[in-house]
Amino acid sequence: MTKRELSGHPLAHPGKLFIGGQWVPARDGRTEPDISPIDGQEIVPVAQAAATDADAAVAAARAAYEEGPWSRLSAQERALRLNRVGELIERDLEEIALLETVDMGKPFAFSSTVDAPMAAQLMHYYAGAVTRVDGSSRAPAGGQLAYTLREPLGVVCAITPFNFPLLLSMTKIAPALAAGNTVVHKPSPATPLTALKIAELFQEAEIPDGVLNVVTGPGVELGETLTGHPGIDKIAFTGSTAVGQSIIRKSAGTLKKVTMELGGKSANIVFADADLDAAEELAFFGIYYNKGEICTAGSRLLLQRPIHDELVERLVRRAAALKPGDPRDPQTLFGPLAHRAQFDKVSSYIEVGEKEGAVLRTGGSGWTPEGASSQGLYFLPTVFTGVDNGMRIAQEEIFGPVLSIIPFDTEEDAVRIANDSAYGLAAGVHTKDLRRAHRVASQIKAGTVWVNCYNQYDPSVPYGGYKASGYGRECGPESLESYTQTKSVWIGMD
Repeated sequence: MTKRELSGHPLAHPGKLFIGGQWVPARDGRTEPDISPIDGQEIVPVAQAAATDADAAVAAARAAYEEGPWSRLSAQERALRLNRVGELIERDLEEIALLETVDMGKPFAFSSTVDAPMAAQLMHYYAGAVTRVDGSSRAPAGGQLAYTLREPLGVVCAITPFNFPLLLSMTKIAPALAAGNTVVHKPSPATPLTALKIAELFQEAEIPDGVLNVVTGPGVELGETLTGHPGIDKIAFTGSTAVGQSIIRKSAGTLKKVTMELGGKSANIVFADADLDAAEELAFFGIYYNKGEICTAGSRLLLQRPIHDELVERLVRRAAALKPGDPRDPQTLFGPLAHRAQFDKVSSYIEVGEKEGAVLRTGGSGWTPEGASSQGLYFLPTVFTGVDNGMRIAQEEIFGPVLSIIPFDTEEDAVRIANDSAYGLAAGVHTKDLRRAHRVASQIKAGTVWVNCYNQYDPSVPYGGYKASGYGRECGPESLESYTQTKSVWIGMD
């Protein structure tokens, strides 16, 4: 099959912000080219919002919440509108998927079968879940009546990263709007295009003006304006732990509610009794899916010694055989890294690993596919063996296709090594022993543990981290709790 190409203009309003239901230029008219990691070429110009643009977006969201109809609509009416957005995503699924591919380097094979479909599923799921946001009656002493109400927070600021631009936007926007809030969305400056496309669909779906606002541009300036803005009631953030900590500090001045989905250094544990063919597949998928640019990447592969050498050789051969390709080709499963800074970061960790004494078995460098532009950000799948868990490549989030393999002896060793990390986002356990599976899963300090599977997600299942991987949950009914607040009402009966 030939590679897919964007037809015509990928966006109806290039170089514009979406504020108050209108497509407007940045106040100072500034734009920057959005660059594809596939070939280093400009896709479209993107507006560069400044603090005054962020102020305008917050004001529009505040007006839509306080004065507009959104927070006053019934749950059923909000559900109808959210379902309409989901239907439009399904209608334009291939176009949205290709936009994600060209902007981020995600293979079309995945963006068209995972990201875009699940974005629609999230809208439909929360359209249904919102009708179940309710309070309860209580029976306090004294014969009075008391009941609780679940009410929206107000204006939510969603700040999203470059690695899953579409999905991680929708995991915030869908529940926030379902609960009756309005949203100001700041996508990553490296991958803003699907956020702008979704805004176009919101406009087509006739979602009231100001309910969703999208401001694109420099991350630091916009982020600081929004996280400290008195008109914002909640921040929903996905990104690095360091940036998350900065946002928490900045938001403290106005006592904003925050949810943080932060970094990870997930341990993927394979016991000697595991199905080795399945474990090989899942370990490979666990680190190289999305080029390793995924917070839950199984970047620390813990192998029990009896099967260590065999599984190492299998994975090294397989990684060496996997070559990056043009992600627009539906046959490609491994594309370029998302942007230049990330490519340089991943490259720097190769030298770190070798200096620490780890053995580079394959990969470790950039690569240009045959016929591809030398400006593409392709990086070879990389495997390190001889890794000690204290090494930087085992402790720090590389966020790229770099696998660190660590041997272990006993179940207790595996749990100790897995938990010896500042992070606690996810983990994997591979074993045929059901008792061991439950035992180890209960002892690992992580928000998600996959047993004999990896990187499984569903809109109904909550997702989030322990420790430095953040707090709060996305997806599932648990997410709605973080977009609402509880009011207690007492009725005197005397």
